[in-house]
Amino acid sequence: MESQIVAFCLLAMTCIQAMAFEPSPLQDFCVADYTSSARVNGLACMDSKLVQAEHFTYSGLHLSGNTSNPLGFSVTPVTVAQLPGLNTLGIALVRFDYAPWGVAPLHVHPRATEIITVLEGSIQVGFVTSNPDNKLISKVLQKGDVFIFPMGLVHFQRNVGNGNAVSISAVSSQNPGIVIVASSVFGSVPGIDDDVLAKAFQVEKSTIDNLKAQF
Repeated sequence: MESQIVAFCLLAMTCIQAMAFEPSPLQDFCVADYTSSARVNGLACMDSKLVQAEHFTYSGLHLSGNTSNPLGFSVTPVTVAQLPGLNTLGIALVRFDYAPWGVAPLHVHPRATEIITVLEGSIQVGFVTSNPDNKLISKVLQKGDVFIFPMGLVHFQRNVGNGNAVSISAVSSQNPGIVIVASSVFGSVPGIDDDVLAKAFQVEKSTIDNLKAQF
């Protein structure tokens, strides 16, 4: 009986872990049908007889992104929105370009763990653990270095060199999502009440108004 209980507990834990991530595919592939109006957790499958190599191919990840913006930062995603063959496979790629001292602002991927590799330059990376510790885990990466951002934790990247930098990330979701902290807090539509934000951040309302004006 004791061994059966242990086996049952292990099975339950496995099921819980499996449910926490994207489901395993039930066929070889499920190329996204962008024209379908079917409502599923993901995208409906194209007729497999119509599938071509192009549905599994993306070109252009070698091209530099435009970093001429206030953040000095650019993102080139390769998610299911750009590559229909990713549908149901639970992975995606992202290229990041950084101008000198460019920053990928504090953000969260609600549906994915991220592993980042530096291709060029020196990039500071970091994430903050959850309450109550709120510990910053940070490191400066060089070309060829790899770092992991755990799922759901606030993180950032920053070019700490005087030249351009490039990194590429793999994420454990076909559609990882992104919540940019500042934009979500100060640029929501409709906006969060100033009283709420002022008390949450322990600042004057005028400071909140100035921050909201940026978004």
